[in-house]
Amino acid sequence: MSPKAVPLSNVTTTLAPADQLWSTSRDKAVRLRMEGSGSASNTPITIHQMFLETVESYGDHSALVYKKEGQWVTMTWRQYYEQCRAAAKSFLRLGLERYHGVGILGFNSPEWFISDVGCIFAGGLATGIYTTNSPEACQYVADNCQANVLVVENQKQLEKILQVKDQLPHLKAIVQYKGELQQKAPFLYTWAEFMKLGEDVPEEQLNAMIESLRANECCTLIYTSGTTGNPKGVMLSHDNLTWTANAALSKANINRAEEVVVSYLPLSHVAAQMFDMWMSISFAMTTYFAEPDALKGSLANTLKEARPTCFLGVPRVWEKMQEKMKAIGAKAPPMRKRVADRAKSIGLKYNYSNLVPWGFMLANNLVFKKVRAALGLDRCKVCFTGAAPITKETLEYFMSLNIPVLELYGMSESSGPHTISLNEEYRITSCGKVLPGCQTKLDKPDEDGNGEICFWGRHVFMGYLNSPDKTAEAIDQDGWLQSGDLGKHDQHGFLYITGRIKELIITAGGENIPPVPIEDALKAEVPIISNVMLIGDKLKFLSMLLTLKCVVDDNGDPTDELSPEALDFCQQNGVSATKVSEIIANKEPAIYKAIQEGMERINARATSNAQKVQKWIILERDFSVGGGELGPTMKLRRPIVVKMYEEKINEMYAVAKQ
Repeated sequence: MSPKAVPLSNVTTTLAPADQLWSTSRDKAVRLRMEGSGSASNTPITIHQMFLETVESYGDHSALVYKKEGQWVTMTWRQYYEQCRAAAKSFLRLGLERYHGVGILGFNSPEWFISDVGCIFAGGLATGIYTTNSPEACQYVADNCQANVLVVENQKQLEKILQVKDQLPHLKAIVQYKGELQQKAPFLYTWAEFMKLGEDVPEEQLNAMIESLRANECCTLIYTSGTTGNPKGVMLSHDNLTWTANAALSKANINRAEEVVVSYLPLSHVAAQMFDMWMSISFAMTTYFAEPDALKGSLANTLKEARPTCFLGVPRVWEKMQEKMKAIGAKAPPMRKRVADRAKSIGLKYNYSNLVPWGFMLANNLVFKKVRAALGLDRCKVCFTGAAPITKETLEYFMSLNIPVLELYGMSESSGPHTISLNEEYRITSCGKVLPGCQTKLDKPDEDGNGEICFWGRHVFMGYLNSPDKTAEAIDQDGWLQSGDLGKHDQHGFLYITGRIKELIITAGGENIPPVPIEDALKAEVPIISNVMLIGDKLKFLSMLLTLKCVVDDNGDPTDELSPEALDFCQQNGVSATKVSEIIANKEPAIYKAIQEGMERINARATSNAQKVQKWIILERDFSVGGGELGPTMKLRRPIVVKMYEEKINEMYAVAKQ
């Protein structure tokens, strides 16, 4: 006999009294941005209520699918719910205090989900920690959220925590969810031991805790990977998560208990957590877990086995697919190339106009269906991209294969999405339209209509944990969230991101230059280039740091070997080099000339002389997460790159001064 679930009775009592829209204390509730009608008027519910509704309707439907010894294993919604309750009881047994953290450090897995939801059921604050964090960075997050328990994946992550354990006064226990423990200690538990711990905790005790949860109180912390200084703990309430999970997909063609997603992006990031965990619970989706080396190549296999109906990729994932497919295409016989090129021009025409051009059905049967099947996207209804800017070239490449990639835009502070593109409502290079029930304001617009994007809605976060000053910088007096991004609307209400206020380069001559369009333009002109960063803040002219496309090793770190696409480019230009270092050492004339010519083509299109790039250098190694130049979602961390390559940058400008 399974324990009696807490009924969805008396929903009105699920709000704690609150008069302010923001809070920076772990135990203070906030006033929700409720409206009298429309989706902003939906009844607030807790994570537990949302989960329970799904279990009551779809209890026997598959929730989580993961590999065990090479075989797929399925957990139903009812089993998943029972596991979360069991974990919650074990957290209570270990002494998890109300509003204290449970830090989770590891790759996506059922245990990650169960620890997160179980922590919330037990009244704690679920806190993801990036697996790429150093021991010091783990210590900062665990201490900041006052973690009572840390859940780690394996020995490697455990070792990081053991190094800093003495600096974590609130820590009571560590649970390792994969592999055997290499050492014994009273505070260390395997996953199996942990799940048994709470067996004698009475159901009534857990039910009483669940009954006390309030929709306008904090249940999750997302630590933003700050480009400077320590990360900030973004406090998200039950309502932030449950309301957003429902609103984000309410307009998409999504059916409950029919969708399949693949979990592989870091769950400590808001995009993956919202998509993989909360939307899945809201819509009773089935989540397949990828292997830990997903981003090093195995994702392709998981996609083919899971055949997701919804897929979220950060821009780098789409770019990598594009590079791989282009490399295969380059080796195809001439006849097949011609068929593919013809099909792609039809695909592009179709996706730009939404009218079915002549030859579309043939192109679909000969090319598009085969490409989708090869990618594992043959059932995919919606393909999303978000978390960083994507180039128009990559979007058009997938459009030409009849795989429209839909841009989302938002931030940790808006529980993930703020605007969303849909297959029916789509403009290339736009991030779509604002979520139903939310609002966008463009602050201090210039003559072209570009202003700072400000958000309003029930997705706006509670505040930064213990940081009133930082919270006041982010949320204005009237409760609008200031994004730090610049954008404009077209006449149909589609939002276009035009730059970041902090990223804007202001030259010594006082000209404001958004770097991304210039960087993207060069990547589109010269296919051997991997990453580009524009330099020129407070300087007399613009310059660029460039990296070349290379092979990455098993840890995802760049090597000196040129990638297949870069090798093709070399061969086309009569260059026999196979390594990045060879090209730099010989200042390979054909390659340097090709880059310079690409640079001249983008300079010819520049709107003013100040926007022309005058110098550039190729760096010895590509940017990477491990190297520190990219954040966890592959976003360029500009201030860090400037510091790392200070000498080289100074050299470019010093020569000019003499």
